[in-house]
Amino acid sequence: MKRMSESNRWMRQGEIDLKSARDSLKSGNYEWVCFQAQQSAEKVVKSLLYQIGIKRTGHSVVGLLRSLEDERIYVESVMSCAQELDRHYIPSRYPDVYDEGIPHDYYNREIAERAIKCSKNILEWIKSKE
Repeated sequence: MKRMSESNRWMRQGEIDLKSARDSLKSGNYEWVCFQAQQSAEKVVKSLLYQIGIKRTGHSVVGLLRSLEDERIYVESVMSCAQELDRHYIPSRYPDVYDEGIPHDYYNREIAERAIKCSKNILEWIKSKE
């Protein structure tokens, strides 16, 4: 197996996560689509951070983008998508977030499609910075 840079590893997994989100959309697992879309965005932002020499932990796409601002990289154009995706990090997976039902009951195709669109926007934005 070819050794990849850390940045490339994160980008590659982020791209695969976005593909998985699209696959989950077809099966109607909309809550899972939203989580996978959030994971994709998180990983591609981390790929850019690695590329510029910053190792950041954490799962908030907004928080990771703020780290880029510290490096004078303008992030405002993707911030609303980051906020949208961060909303799905916990509620898309855990039943105890809701008084009744399960996460699957609270997600629909429209929400899932928005999450995919946001994740794609962030991926394209990151690639434009490479």
